[in-house]
Amino acid sequence: MTRPVSTHMTVLDALPPRQAAIVERLGRTFAEAGQELVLVGGIVRDALMGRELPGDLDFATSAVPERTQELGEAAGASSVYLVGARFGTVGLVFEGEGEEPITAEITTYRSEHYPDETRHPEVAFGERLEDDLSRRDFTVNAIAADAVTGAVIDPFDGQADLARGILRAVGDPDARFQEDPLRLLRAARFVAQLGFLVEPATAAAMSRQAPSLARISKERIYGELTRLLTGEWASHGLETLRETGLITVAMPELAPLAEEAESRRSGRGMAHREKDLWEHTKRVVDRAPARPIVRWAALLHDAAKPQTRSVDASGEVHFFGHEREGAALAKRLLGRLKADRTTQVAVTRLVELHLRPATYEPDWTDSAVRRLMLEADGVLEDLLDLVAADVTSAREHKQRAAARRIDKLRAHIRRLDEERALAEFKSPLDGEDLMRLFVRPPGRWIAGIKDHLRELVLDGELAPDDKATAGEIARGMIERGEV
Repeated sequence: MTRPVSTHMTVLDALPPRQAAIVERLGRTFAEAGQELVLVGGIVRDALMGRELPGDLDFATSAVPERTQELGEAAGASSVYLVGARFGTVGLVFEGEGEEPITAEITTYRSEHYPDETRHPEVAFGERLEDDLSRRDFTVNAIAADAVTGAVIDPFDGQADLARGILRAVGDPDARFQEDPLRLLRAARFVAQLGFLVEPATAAAMSRQAPSLARISKERIYGELTRLLTGEWASHGLETLRETGLITVAMPELAPLAEEAESRRSGRGMAHREKDLWEHTKRVVDRAPARPIVRWAALLHDAAKPQTRSVDASGEVHFFGHEREGAALAKRLLGRLKADRTTQVAVTRLVELHLRPATYEPDWTDSAVRRLMLEADGVLEDLLDLVAADVTSAREHKQRAAARRIDKLRAHIRRLDEERALAEFKSPLDGEDLMRLFVRPPGRWIAGIKDHLRELVLDGELAPDDKATAGEIARGMIERGEV
């Protein structure tokens, strides 16, 4: 976790110059009109933590949406638009010459009431900032900063929780999660991104409210899970999902894996010795590059092992076919969550192939490596990164041996790629072309012309497919007696 900024600095001091200038301009414009304007949300939290800040800005204001639109134009926004009439949010775009535009969203202070179990609240615009902050999810996200002075407004002690690395729901945690069950996953996602711990009362409410996650659309669940998996502390986020029971609601396909972990922790371990699949999975996720496709594959690569486990007469544990079963599981899970087609295909392929590179030996033929390259077309680098992350043995010599194996496979693939690229730089005319063109029998003259034409291609003086020019050059060589 990064350290909070100095107490001698304000939130505005932590902003990049362009954002700070926009905040100052908007703050002054709203203040002159007798309206409050405060920065809110993740940008305040991240500024206080000294984290890298997003480019866009989020504000809350006492001004009604119509007035916000007027004041946004007066502050120099290049375009002003209504984001959502029901929620009172106005979008402003500030252009910069030769720079990316910065978007600011300003929402009128509001309170929300959820009259039933739908995701559609009744929204009322209010006059008090504290009422607005009280409807937010966690105390670390319920901190505001005055747009004029940068002074922090923190009615729920979010700064104290930031300093302690604690994630705490605002007010009654059950009520917060009932209002929007997606907050259950957001809690685990913030654990993964910030490295925080969920305080006990909030964690207990997460367990109680876990079934309500079924009310949330699959696309939104997939989005939060992807953010969690790509977090710096992804394994802690996954453990939060398991401990609260959310993993079996969000991803029931992983229930057997989670149940095994629970059995181990309750002292009902395996009758035979084998590695802890859940702990191994979490370590692989953390070790894998933080790209969504690789992290999803890391999560699912061994997900079918509980279903494919067998023990032979000597007590040896096997998971025959777990890669094929795992690929089918990954396809079902990602399809149910409505992941994009590219991710579904790539992750399924990675899970199916994840054992192949680990068996590489230096005596593999070029054709065997080319076959792997063809099967992993489009995901080859992801596959190699996944296999490298899949070595979590505590024995250092095993880690070194596995790393050497993957390095040698990468080198083999690189050599084949270079040879293939070199082969593309060839003479536009082959031997058959030359014999037909000049009505001459085979002989050393062909090699002389082809070598010269290939050199011209390598030098960029002749296109590989320019047969006409190549023919003229060859004719000149013959006429000059150069071959």
